[in-house]
Amino acid sequence: MSMNKVTVSVTGAAGQIGYALLFRIASGQMFGANTRVHLKLLELPRALNALKGVKMELDDCAFPLLDGVTCTDSQAEAFADADWALLVGSVPRKAGMERGDLLKINGGIFTEQGKNIAEHAKSDCKVLVVGNPCNTNAYIAKESAKGKISDRNFYAMTMLDQNRAYAQVAQKANCSLTEIKNLAIWGNHSSTQFPNFEKATIAGAKATAQVADLDWWQNDFMKTVQKRGAAIIEARGASSAASAANAVVDTVRSLTEKTPEGECFSVALCSDGSYGVPEGLIFSYPVKITAEGKREIVQGLELSDFEKQKIKETADELVSEREAVKSLL
Repeated sequence: MSMNKVTVSVTGAAGQIGYALLFRIASGQMFGANTRVHLKLLELPRALNALKGVKMELDDCAFPLLDGVTCTDSQAEAFADADWALLVGSVPRKAGMERGDLLKINGGIFTEQGKNIAEHAKSDCKVLVVGNPCNTNAYIAKESAKGKISDRNFYAMTMLDQNRAYAQVAQKANCSLTEIKNLAIWGNHSSTQFPNFEKATIAGAKATAQVADLDWWQNDFMKTVQKRGAAIIEARGASSAASAANAVVDTVRSLTEKTPEGECFSVALCSDGSYGVPEGLIFSYPVKITAEGKREIVQGLELSDFEKQKIKETADELVSEREAVKSLL
C-alpha cells in the first residue's frame, strides 16, 4: 500500500499546546495510518533549547509515521513546502491589557506569518489559526497572503468551543456524546460566540425538547461555553492546552474527511456573506465536507429572531476587530 506524505508547520511548538499536539500528529491521529508526516517546528530563539528537548522526545517515541523533524526560528524554513500550517503561537492577554492592544501586538506576528506562508508554503497550503484572538489573527494572515494563498484556505479554531458545548449537554441530558449532533458554534472565539443549541439534536430529537429548560440553554449553557477558557485558567493557573490540542486534531480530521450524512462541525472560515455575515470576516459556521471533498457552509437554515440576534452580536464584534487592525494591513 502506497503511503501519503504531508508536511506540517507548527508555530509555538515548544509551548503547552504545541507540546500536547505534536505527539498526536506524529502518532498518526491527525492524518491517519496511511500518511507519513514531516514536522517543521517554529519557535522564538530563546525557546529553541526547549524545542530541542521536544524533538528528542519525538525521536525517542520512534513513531513509524514520523518522516522527520525540523526545528528552527526562521519562518522561511518553517513554512517551506508546508501542506498545513498550524499557527499555535501568539502573545497571550495579560492583566490590564485591552483586547485592542492584544490585537495590535499579535497583528504584527500574523502579518509576517501570512507573508511567509504565501512566499514559502505550497500554493494550496491550509492554515489553521489557534493562537488567540484566533479569528482576527486568521483574518490578518489571510489578508497578508492575498494573491498567493486562497482565502478559502484560512481557518480559525472553534472546535474546542464545540467540544465544550457537547460535554455540557451530555452532562445535563445524561446522554452519550455520540447522541448529540449539529451543535455548532457561530461567530467569534470569544465571549460573544453563539453555541447554537436551537439546531442541535439529541438521539434524533430536538435538544431543546429533550432538555426543556430554555433558561438553562440561554443562560447557564451559553455562559459556561463562552467563558470556559477563563474558568480553566482560574482553576489550573494556566490556559487550556490538552483540550486545545485535541480540538486541533479534531478540526484537521473534520476538514479532511467526509462529514457523516446530516451532520456538521464547527470551524471559522472566510465568510462568503452567508446568513448576512459580512464577506471576508473569519467567522465560525456549521460546515460539512461532501463526498467529493468539497467544503461547504451548511445552507438553508431557518433562523429564529434569537439566533439572528446572537449571530449579529458576534459578527459586529468581528467587524470592530477588523477595524482595529486595519492600519496593520
